[in-house]
Amino acid sequence: MCIFAKLINIYTLNMAKYNLSEKKERDATYSTLVSPALMDELKERILDLVVMQKKYKDKNYSARKLADDLGTNTRYVSAVVNVRFRMNYTSFINKYRIEEAMSILTDKRYENLRIEEVSDMVGFSNRQSFYASFYKFTGITPKEYRVQYSSGGKYRKKP
Repeated sequence: MCIFAKLINIYTLNMAKYNLSEKKERDATYSTLVSPALMDELKERILDLVVMQKKYKDKNYSARKLADDLGTNTRYVSAVVNVRFRMNYTSFINKYRIEEAMSILTDKRYENLRIEEVSDMVGFSNRQSFYASFYKFTGITPKEYRVQYSSGGKYRKKP
């Protein structure tokens, strides 16, 4: 079996292992729900709350809570996240959680933390969702990422 076929086989097995599926392209059904000007405004406010105020670290920070903080409804929040960030709410929140986890996993100050502790620090409520999200965004597990980085290698997303 050629190396390419082996990589595809490993990729397929890992997708099944972490209960992931291929991302399907679809039209944003929300694109006409909110005006472009309001979308731009909500996008900036969402970034402020989620990223700058680090609300993504709150395990219970739902689309409903974000909508309440913005003084709007969840349909508008979903519309903005889907159209402006091209992902659903959960993927949007998890993206920032994973980015922070990657930073923690490579920080010498946190080298003695267990993976589950890192998961908890960045806002995941369980190990399985952390591993699945980490693999989805990076193509490797958190442990593989830490080992790869600590051995002097640079992170390279798997195909």
